[in-house]
Amino acid sequence: MSKPFSESSEENKHVILSVLQKIYVKPGMVLEVGSGTGQHAVFFAEKLPRLRWQPTDVEKNLAGIQAWLQESDSANLLPPRELDVTSENWTMDEVNYVFSANTVHIMSWDAVKGLFSGLGRVLMKDGLFALYGPFNYDGQFTSDSNARFDQWLKQRDPLSGIREFGDLNQLAGDAGMELVNDFEMPVNNRILVWKKAQVSGKG
Repeated sequence: MSKPFSESSEENKHVILSVLQKIYVKPGMVLEVGSGTGQHAVFFAEKLPRLRWQPTDVEKNLAGIQAWLQESDSANLLPPRELDVTSENWTMDEVNYVFSANTVHIMSWDAVKGLFSGLGRVLMKDGLFALYGPFNYDGQFTSDSNARFDQWLKQRDPLSGIREFGDLNQLAGDAGMELVNDFEMPVNNRILVWKKAQVSGKG
């Protein structure tokens, strides 16, 4: 099959890498949730050889991810796996790191809750979850373009939309994680980084 292509993934991969290089310091396993086209997985695995990179997504996207992986010779890049974030059992071992880009604003809120709940189960103590995308703060959009993007998202899928930082941080806390970084990124995006501080009380 022809490879799927995301212009935004191509444009943001270098700035995201600059953050991941700072926070994913020790060798370990990275679970990527919502790998999309697979472009990020191929690029980050190549640039971060000390990490094993596990791409995941819903079943319909796995063939496209595999098409990208076939052109990579990175030994630390694992075959894509299906992951339904709403599942009670993610059928995977604990991981050191989790990365996800441009996902929570296209998920339903129930799926977002499932994502954080699942991370509370699979992320090791002191492990890090890095989430890239646009977020609202104190109920406000950070830019006019984000407000327009949110409107477009809701027209496409009423269950989607730019998420409120406070709501996400509450879910993280319920899953035993605490915020350790909030990086400003280009084009009104952020990378939020949570650290697994304790055993989740809601696992």
